[in-house]
Amino acid sequence: MSLVFVGVCSHAPGITGRDERAPSDLRDGLYAAFGDLRQRLHAARPDALIVVAAEHFANFFMDNMPAYAMGMAETYSGPIEDPDWLRISRRVVRGAPDLSRRLVTEILETVDIAYAEEWRFDHGIMVPLHFLDPDNALRIIPANINCQGPPLTPLSRVWAFGEALRRAADAVPERIALVCTGGISHWPATPDSGRINEVWDREFLARWTRNDRAGLLGYTDAETYAKAGQGGFEIRTFIAAAAAARGTGTVHYYQPIPIFAVGCTVATMEIV
Repeated sequence: MSLVFVGVCSHAPGITGRDERAPSDLRDGLYAAFGDLRQRLHAARPDALIVVAAEHFANFFMDNMPAYAMGMAETYSGPIEDPDWLRISRRVVRGAPDLSRRLVTEILETVDIAYAEEWRFDHGIMVPLHFLDPDNALRIIPANINCQGPPLTPLSRVWAFGEALRRAADAVPERIALVCTGGISHWPATPDSGRINEVWDREFLARWTRNDRAGLLGYTDAETYAKAGQGGFEIRTFIAAAAAARGTGTVHYYQPIPIFAVGCTVATMEIV
């Protein structure tokens, strides 16, 4: 059929694990934005949802770190973290192995994507699903971009991956939704955890909402690391969403929430 929905959101574990410690107005605003994103997603009536997240060493490590990977399993389980810590109960999520295989086959025409029939979901996927699919109703196809272990894939190749996702979605008869999840600025698991560069975040989102390809691909990893932390490398997921959608974006929520340790973002992009 075609790509029918594109959204982006943050996935920091504190969003669920430390919810009572955030200012109530900021937390409630973020949760309301997630609720709106859920309604928009389900209104698109997708047959499957591709969730593009960042690899956090949950499934791959430096002995074998693909730039891009996609799951082809019948089912997935998560979170791998302590459910009491993340405050998300473990569940089994339905996959779509035949559809995944067809998508991977098409993506491979232009992008060398790895694939796996075993995949464990960490907070990078489970936090979004907690808000976007609380009833466990959707079929999920996980995909990861290496945003953790250098050398990282160049941003120009991330754009090519987003284009390949769009081409693959448009090549199958099913209705495909895409949610890409990551940063923006954050310094996880460091003494600077909780630091957020709001100015940098808002400039990035301005480029993203314009779908400014040159501006989005103009970042260097050195600049991103200095101004947005190692967590800022997750802009790759947002860039893939922009390449897939081709349209302009709308930011429904952005606020720096230090106790959640990230510039919390919920946004959608027009598909053209």
